[in-house]
Amino acid sequence: MQKAWLIGAAAVLAIGAGVLFMTERPLTVTVVQPETDVALRIYGLGTVEARVLTRVGFEVGATLLSLSADAGDRVAQGQILGVLHQGEQEARVARASATVAANLANQVKAEASVVRASAILAQREAANRRLVELTRQDVTTVQRAEEAQRDEDVARAEVAVAEAERDVMRAQSEDAAAALQLEETLLAHHRLYAPFDAVIVARHAETGAVVRAGDPIFTLINPATIWIQAYIDEERAGQLALGQPGTIRLRSQPAGEFHGTIARIGLESDRVNEERRVWLTCTDCPAEMFLGEQAEVRILTGTRDTALMVPEVAISGFDGFRGRVWTVQDGRLAGAELTFGARDDRGRIEVTGGLPDGAQIVASPPKGADEGRPARIGDAP
Repeated sequence: MQKAWLIGAAAVLAIGAGVLFMTERPLTVTVVQPETDVALRIYGLGTVEARVLTRVGFEVGATLLSLSADAGDRVAQGQILGVLHQGEQEARVARASATVAANLANQVKAEASVVRASAILAQREAANRRLVELTRQDVTTVQRAEEAQRDEDVARAEVAVAEAERDVMRAQSEDAAAALQLEETLLAHHRLYAPFDAVIVARHAETGAVVRAGDPIFTLINPATIWIQAYIDEERAGQLALGQPGTIRLRSQPAGEFHGTIARIGLESDRVNEERRVWLTCTDCPAEMFLGEQAEVRILTGTRDTALMVPEVAISGFDGFRGRVWTVQDGRLAGAELTFGARDDRGRIEVTGGLPDGAQIVASPPKGADEGRPARIGDAP
């Protein structure tokens, strides 16, 4: 009985000693070291896009007679891209031209009628004045003078009628001219022109098809407006500003590094993915780029002469500004609440305050970390 008791006591002592050894055995940890000339970058993933991308088509509908461009072609502003069958519209233009000519002839005739009526009126006015004078001299009768006045009134009315008919002819001529201009404009719309210097991305119709007004025939891009559209995590988007420089890597050219600047920051974030869009113009990208190609961007948001950059995985309870880390103080582990600032593209966050004097931040807390446990600083891997 006594022997069993001794064996039990020895086992308890051994377990206690083991626990004491495990809790007092120093943990080997790596700590964050101050760095100099720290570049603060934000990572984003996006695609190659074009700021000016346009689907062009005819402003009228008809049968597609010919197309003079295809996908991949470069076209100049004003270059003809396609033509619609225009026989019917040419007939409308001819009819409108004939109407203009007929109205012009009628207008000339009406102008002549006004001139003739005005001449007659002038004669009647002169004759009336002579008769009035003769009546005063008792050379002619009052009846003849009254007849002369009536003739003058009739001539004046005929002038008014002629002028009214002339005005009607003028209005009809203007209306016919406007109708002709409309028909000529519609005829011009049977040709499709490139609105700017462009590259054709896609062709949506073929010769012989009947197209309606507004149907897309080509998709064009302005190659001078190629840029990178990237998505940035909302937590990091607050550091973005127009004009910040960035590096760009294209998926098709992973060894190449190109340079650009932020040209636009989206005003609306994606409500599902919690990301914000930014657009970067590229200063030295290849002359030929492909829409939709994946691109990685790293945007430089700032630099620090010296900084402590803590891996985000080493921070617990992080709310975007504050969080807790393990530190080594006087050879033992101790928790500390710190404040943080800018991030970089390596998953690290800048320490801005709260670190006790002489404390060093644990970069990767090992298993078994506990308040007050002895710690030994090892070499960084």
